[in-house]
Amino acid sequence: MQKRSRRLNIYFDPDILKQLEARAARRDLSKSALVETAVLSFLTDDAAERQEAATSRRLDRMSRQIAGLEEDISILAETLTLFIRFWLTSTPPLPESARASARAMGLERFEGFLTALERRLATGDRFLRERSRDIAARQGAADSDPTE
Repeated sequence: MQKRSRRLNIYFDPDILKQLEARAARRDLSKSALVETAVLSFLTDDAAERQEAATSRRLDRMSRQIAGLEEDISILAETLTLFIRFWLTSTPPLPESARASARAMGLERFEGFLTALERRLATGDRFLRERSRDIAARQGAADSDPTE
């Protein structure tokens, strides 16, 4: 049977609360998880148990990161599958006389694609993050639209 956490209301000095919030954000942890880990570390005299608590925090963070990666990979696989299906069903075969020209144009377009990809990767912005921001912005606009 899994233990249930119990609620405890505590008060912090505003400066300490700011530090707690900043640390939690940097480590991608909830404030409760960070405080719980700190209290456990304080109450634990054994260095091995402190190390275990730190390792547990890191594993939790890595689990969340892996879940995000799994979602990104799933989206990429679905996108690629739909694109390939669309391309294969909508692109007619070329006559033999046009194939050499099409190959040359394809190579030129592929080089342009690679150049655009290199530029995009150099900026550090990614399509999935950009898309998530667009969706969040649309949802925020829809939530605040008084006509709906």
